[in-house]
Amino acid sequence: MSISAADFRKLCRSSPWKWQSLRFELSWLPAASQSHQTQAAVVDPLRCWVRRPQALRVEDSAGSVLFSTTGINDSKDNLFTSGSRKPWLLPAHLVTPIYDDDGLVRRRPEAAYAEPHFGDPRFSAVLDPVELAGMAPVPLEFPFANLVELGEIIEGTQNGRTVLETIAVANSSYVPSTPGAPLLYPGRTGLRIDVGTGVCVASQALDGDSAGAGHWLNILAVDEYMLDDLFTDTDFGLTDVRDHIPWQIPGGA
Repeated sequence: MSISAADFRKLCRSSPWKWQSLRFELSWLPAASQSHQTQAAVVDPLRCWVRRPQALRVEDSAGSVLFSTTGINDSKDNLFTSGSRKPWLLPAHLVTPIYDDDGLVRRRPEAAYAEPHFGDPRFSAVLDPVELAGMAPVPLEFPFANLVELGEIIEGTQNGRTVLETIAVANSSYVPSTPGAPLLYPGRTGLRIDVGTGVCVASQALDGDSAGAGHWLNILAVDEYMLDDLFTDTDFGLTDVRDHIPWQIPGGA
């Protein structure tokens, strides 16, 4: 099946409307030129839980908590007296984009786009790789008009999930979502985008001193029920309704 560059770009715009919570493992990969000791330290995967818009929990591979969101239920009153339009924008999932016939996003609306982040500044862009496509298609499809030039796009699998794979090269108009932390490396970058979520699940630099650098993300669960207790430093004593609750009957065996 032929997959067009336009379809790949629409998938890169679609993440905010494809999921609300995500559980995954994430490894940052160093360049091949770095020492084996550094590689071992960085490749050790992080275990992550994300609940949009801003809830995040991160553990190391041993289960120690490295980061947990605090204040997710705090009042936002001060934001709305700032005199700026930005605090009044709705979260992306409450705003309807322009879809194509396949349910992918052709044009993104103005909204409060904000992904949680931890450690590497590319964390947010991995969850929402819109920087690879832009908010809307270019008026005319001609060479170098898009932010990124895409090679052949093929369908593959990663961790049992369907992905789209390609090799990308940044054009002069490419601007990363996080300044100074682009998903694309100098030269060619191999990419994988998860079809079900729109998340960038893999990247790898293919050229120059950065060759081998990138990331690898394995999705473990999508739209899993997550309590506030998971993301805060306070235990509210809430019951996870997914777990069986035993009933003790007085006098019973």
